[in-house]
Amino acid sequence: MNKQRRKRIEEAVTLIEQAKEIIEEVKDDEEEAFENLPESLQNGERGEAMQTAVDNMETAFGELEEAVSSLEEAAE
Repeated sequence: MNKQRRKRIEEAVTLIEQAKEIIEEVKDDEEEAFENLPESLQNGERGEAMQTAVDNMETAFGELEEAVSSLEEAAE
């Protein structure tokens, strides 16, 4: 891989890292909101939806970590 393509990969990694930060922030906010719900709402439909959203964000975060790893390996 030439220098120009490596630089583009580095730019992509930087953008993905920014996306990971945003996802982590939103996930933390959603978890905090869930924890502040009364227990009756945590166990209800709203609480389940919030937990599903958190789980999905954790999955997305992990997949972005894998993408960064793959891109870094490609640029070696």
